[in-house]
Amino acid sequence: MTESVGVITDSIACLPKELIEKHKIEIVPIRLTFGGEIYRDSIDITPSEAYEMLLKDPERFNTSPSSPGHFMEAYRKVSARVQSIICITLSSQLSTGLDMARIAMEEAKTELPDVRIHVMDSMSVTSAEGFIALAAARAAEKGENLEGVIKAAEEVRAKVSFIALLETIKHVYRTGRIPKIASQVGSMLNIKPILTSADGAIKFKGIVKNRESGVNKLIEMLREAVGNHPAHIAIMHAYTPDEAEDLKNRIEKEFNCAELWIAEFTPVMGYATGTGTLALAYYRD
Repeated sequence: MTESVGVITDSIACLPKELIEKHKIEIVPIRLTFGGEIYRDSIDITPSEAYEMLLKDPERFNTSPSSPGHFMEAYRKVSARVQSIICITLSSQLSTGLDMARIAMEEAKTELPDVRIHVMDSMSVTSAEGFIALAAARAAEKGENLEGVIKAAEEVRAKVSFIALLETIKHVYRTGRIPKIASQVGSMLNIKPILTSADGAIKFKGIVKNRESGVNKLIEMLREAVGNHPAHIAIMHAYTPDEAEDLKNRIEKEFNCAELWIAEFTPVMGYATGTGTLALAYYRD
């Protein structure tokens, strides 16, 4: 069955390349800058390559949000094969992406008058956002119209969650949410924060003193959320693939996985969380 709705999301959604290609999801990449050079996240540069740059010289590394032109480019490309589009952006509380996508949508009314475009705030981030885009794409593959695709995306948006274990609190000041001095003190105390998303924002969930207890805390939180129900789970890592594989093996044994995959944690967020981050996105059926 040929889908009538195209799905667009941004590179913050942390979707593996194979899922992007399988479900024909168009990605609007966030821009990374290093030493005056501009790279498109996960297109011109892999996350691992970006982390190597970040580790080499963090002062020369930065990110910039997508522009209306970047979204317009995606609308043009996807409209070549469908007449309806859903564009799912990262939380509007964390970025201007939603506004940029909507500006481009207004421009598209003139350039692409026969194409229906719906822009959705995922109210989330990382693979939690990715799961929403996947739900939309899978509904489209089943032949749902735009309204049906929007409904499928909204259903997952209402229940998907995200938790992350940071190796250090040292870089979190880059988010603007805590003072630099607090990050430095926390780093000296070797505090490892656990973050989660709630109501579209990133919030502190707690702290742990070592890596093992942090991973155990992620598992505990996952178990509280999904129990023995079939669960959709994504594991993300920032420059620590072996730990991600170990975590995947553990989750496969301990949980009822409807799907389980690994993705690299976007360096756009890794700039503030640091390498060594392990994260989970999940929802239960």
